[in-house]
Amino acid sequence: MERLSLSDYEAVKIPVPWGHISGRWYGNRKERPILAIHGWLDNLGTFDRLIPLLPDYIGVLCIDLPGHGRSSHLQPGMCYSVYDYVFVIPLVMKEYGWSKVSLMGHSLGGVLSFIYASLAPHTVDMIVSLDILLPLRNDIDYMALSIEKQLLDVERQKLGNYSEPPSYTHSELGKVLAKGSFNSVSPELAKHLLHRQLAKSKLYPERFYFSRDIRVKYYHYIDIDQALGAEMARRIRKKPYLIIKGSLSPYLASHSYEAISILAEDNPHFEFHEVENGTHHLHLHAAEECAGYIVPFIQHHRPPALTSWTLSAKEDKPILRNRKGFFVWNKKKRSKL
Repeated sequence: MERLSLSDYEAVKIPVPWGHISGRWYGNRKERPILAIHGWLDNLGTFDRLIPLLPDYIGVLCIDLPGHGRSSHLQPGMCYSVYDYVFVIPLVMKEYGWSKVSLMGHSLGGVLSFIYASLAPHTVDMIVSLDILLPLRNDIDYMALSIEKQLLDVERQKLGNYSEPPSYTHSELGKVLAKGSFNSVSPELAKHLLHRQLAKSKLYPERFYFSRDIRVKYYHYIDIDQALGAEMARRIRKKPYLIIKGSLSPYLASHSYEAISILAEDNPHFEFHEVENGTHHLHLHAAEECAGYIVPFIQHHRPPALTSWTLSAKEDKPILRNRKGFFVWNKKKRSKL
């Protein structure tokens, strides 16, 4: 199997009403790609280690969500919300004229994929969700803090009292990002996220600050309780759905169990796998193991187009993989989570 190259991409700017969505389209640019969406405070660099492990006949369009990476920030006075992020998916589809979309999302990107699939299931043909299904339950203290921070930001805009965010040396940046991710991203792997979210300080030579919109830290969250999550899952039933969980991560919590059971019920296209010692960013630190589950899933549900096949026996020979550890979710195995 030939693989995608991290250097073979087309940089894209997708026009949206507030500016543009920035992205990289890897691999095949003649057919509809998989749309890959990163997590909260991250950017498309989160897929850097996974991309080179995927089959090269497919394309993967990785995007930066609004306010993240190199995508446009919202206009002053506006607030970020999950609903606005979900809206990015159909905007991308409209730009390229897709009637269907294949989704791969990590964390917030996985939540957006689940929400969009429940709203427009007829337009989704495949979902890969990395260490998430429903968002963690929100609490009133976070909501209060979010409003307080948003009001503070509005006041600073009104007064023109904007200064540079805290800046760091190159040697400090990896440690700062690792701490911010609760050590889910190691300092050694931080470079994959840093290369799209740094700006050079104008105040302190040789220092850099995070260029993402500070408002994304306090975006308007969505609280999906167990009953709502179950109803949303019923709208997605029978879809090819792959969930990969990090064993050390808390993000697939008990309130997701019913929704997972519904997605798996009588669904031969549902898969659930767990990466041993996997943190929330398991696709970065355990990219090879994640690819071991994702590649067969893609090959089954997005096989090569007939026009891209060759007569080479070596290339066309089916790849048989060891399915040891494969596990299809059912209610009796809730302890696996």
